[in-house]
Amino acid sequence: MPRITSGLAGLAVMTSLTACATALPATPGLPGSPGITGAGITAPARAGASGDFLVFYADGKRREALAAIGRAGGSAVRTEERLGYVQARAVGERFAAALDADPAIVGVTADRRIGFATARPAKGAAVPDISAREGRPKAGEPLAGRQWDMRMIGADLANAAFKGSRKVLVGVIDTGIDGNHPDIAPNFNRGLSRNFVTDRPKDQNGETLDGACEVASCQDPVDRDDDGHGTHVASTIASPVNGVGIAGVAPGVQLVNLRAGQDSGFFFLKPSLDALTYAADIGVDVVNMSYYVDPWLYNCTNNAADSERERSEQRAVVTGMQRALDYARGKGVTLISALGNGSADLGKPKLDKASPGYPRGDERVRRVDNSCLNVPAESGGVISITALGPSGRKAIYSDYGLEQADLSAPGGDALDGPTVSPTRSILAAAPESALRAAGKLDRDGRPKNGEVLRDCAGGACSYYQYLDGTSMAAPHATGVAALLISRFGKPGKGGLELDPATVEKLLYKTATPRPCPSPRAYVYRVYGEAQTHTCEGGKDKNGFYGHGLVNALNATTAVK
Repeated sequence: MPRITSGLAGLAVMTSLTACATALPATPGLPGSPGITGAGITAPARAGASGDFLVFYADGKRREALAAIGRAGGSAVRTEERLGYVQARAVGERFAAALDADPAIVGVTADRRIGFATARPAKGAAVPDISAREGRPKAGEPLAGRQWDMRMIGADLANAAFKGSRKVLVGVIDTGIDGNHPDIAPNFNRGLSRNFVTDRPKDQNGETLDGACEVASCQDPVDRDDDGHGTHVASTIASPVNGVGIAGVAPGVQLVNLRAGQDSGFFFLKPSLDALTYAADIGVDVVNMSYYVDPWLYNCTNNAADSERERSEQRAVVTGMQRALDYARGKGVTLISALGNGSADLGKPKLDKASPGYPRGDERVRRVDNSCLNVPAESGGVISITALGPSGRKAIYSDYGLEQADLSAPGGDALDGPTVSPTRSILAAAPESALRAAGKLDRDGRPKNGEVLRDCAGGACSYYQYLDGTSMAAPHATGVAALLISRFGKPGKGGLELDPATVEKLLYKTATPRPCPSPRAYVYRVYGEAQTHTCEGGKDKNGFYGHGLVNALNATTAVK
């Protein structure tokens, strides 16, 4: 998946042509302090150092796995029978290597981070500050005129008649949600929200990771987002119609923060597994996953270019995430993911230059093929989304692929026009604290450039930022799914229920079909350079648009 420039979907492989899709610089996932940290999270273990490992066992082989862990010199911390793994504590990589050949073991990985779908700050000409002095529109949200993305999918028209049900819970697995933001708070479910990570000031090499902890426990409150990526995603899904800023795709549903990402934008495997199982158990209806699993951009279970230890680690990622996704889907959770920001045809990968992305500096060039998976975008049961610019073309940074692309949605593309402009990106809510920490506001709270807007009224101001990425595309699809569940879901578990297979079918049915461009080999020209992406498939299903562009208006009017 792509990496967020703010943190999330994986470290995208970027070329000079996709620099605007840059993931957060050297923030592959989100490491932390060595050893065991809060919430059961541990830092990746060095050889010779004590650390935690996730040991995934074959079906029915729990006892054999526990015995093997003991023989290898480890001890079981706890067993997660829902997903078939043991959290074990042991010394160094020799422990993991001793388990790799055991027939009861599927894969073993240090308790590490997950990557993320790139969100990229938009660059370009300055945009004026929006405040009370400029006057507020007589109808609609104050910044609705800047939401070309909502008009592209008919959300502006859909919301006039149907905003979604408060009985629908949307989980955002991300860096957190600013639950106190004026354009988030009315729809934020603080009681159900959880933070599955603990901030890590330094990484295992002593370099700054998350930075200083904001609270004594180093575990941020459930309504905080020090990165901004998760808040942007949540805002696109369900910012309310309240006379402030913008409106989301489904402004009447509830948002649940399922934080699995560190302040620095990294994600670790266990928090992601925990977030998915928790979402399933509390009755979340749909989750948005704008990230990919690190340290491998492509997870290859039997790649000759990798050592047996590396293959086992990748098998653990593929197996563990698939089990968690299956568990969630089996409990009624619709799974939506960003596809990635690497400008790559995921059906024809050849080289991986970004793996292993952790620890930093361990990357090497290795050959890969289509048996290698980008997780969770290519995991079973997941609906994966490509990103479009305002012209409707596939965004230059967006990954694609005939097998991999399920749907498309606006993700922004500052390069989709004669000049570079942030107004071609996606505008959504941003935490003031994160903007101040990034130096994007002056002392008086005024935005320093066109990447950020503020909306002020009644003595209070709320902030918004422009970002590009498949991270921004996925929440549009998640919002449409929430509208469909609101319309067609049946009462159950205190809310509404609609089988994920039915949601998927309705998403495809209500999407607007889009054929491949003509010619199919589409040439992107940026700063005098050219890059060609080739679209395969027909109008009903192709590698650029999948089954089509998600359509909120159709979702609110279609017959099941």
